[in-house]
Amino acid sequence: MKIQLEKASESYIVGVLLAVAGGFLDVYTYISRGGVFANAQTGNIVLLGISAADGNWKQIMSYVWPILAFMAGILLTEAVRKKYRYNPGLHWRQIVIGLEFLVLLCIAFVPSGRLDDLVNVLVSFVCSMQVESFRLLHGNAYATTMCTGNLRSATEQLFYYNINKDKKARDKSLQYYGIILFFIVGAIAGTALTRLLLERAVLAVCGILLIVFVIMFAPPADPGR
Repeated sequence: MKIQLEKASESYIVGVLLAVAGGFLDVYTYISRGGVFANAQTGNIVLLGISAADGNWKQIMSYVWPILAFMAGILLTEAVRKKYRYNPGLHWRQIVIGLEFLVLLCIAFVPSGRLDDLVNVLVSFVCSMQVESFRLLHGNAYATTMCTGNLRSATEQLFYYNINKDKKARDKSLQYYGIILFFIVGAIAGTALTRLLLERAVLAVCGILLIVFVIMFAPPADPGR
């Protein structure tokens, strides 16, 4: 059972769904919660630097808190993994998904406005838990909440395929580019739904996480791994 759940967590369908969720959350906070990136802490660090250069010290804290929340999410995820790694019931990653679901469900009912900083902190916290928990796709490192590393890996594998005609390298490259594509799909869907539903749009991500939670109980699509 444990091996089955490990394989399910590395399956392509799980990677695709979480990439959609990652792209969605990034535009959700940027559009409806004050122009802050939930996933890409590099973006927040850059915006922090711009605010510091402009002497806008009040705005700086809008970027500092999500960064600290991201760090806290990593620490909590590792604590969950350590405590529940050999849990005979739910896989520790399912526990993380459950925590993400509950936090985002609460966020959906927080009106846009004066509590946006708190929401951005919570979303950054959630995204860090996701990126820390789901780091392997068929045994290869990847990310579901950002694209830079995936783009590097995809292009690197494409180079190897062109040089060696290695079909495995080609397949890896296509998988990475596919994850990037679905991140973009999530960003497009997130833009449309957030403009339409405002803060309630995040309920769509709750639905995605629920599907991922259930999928992890099912046999993986690639049992031959």
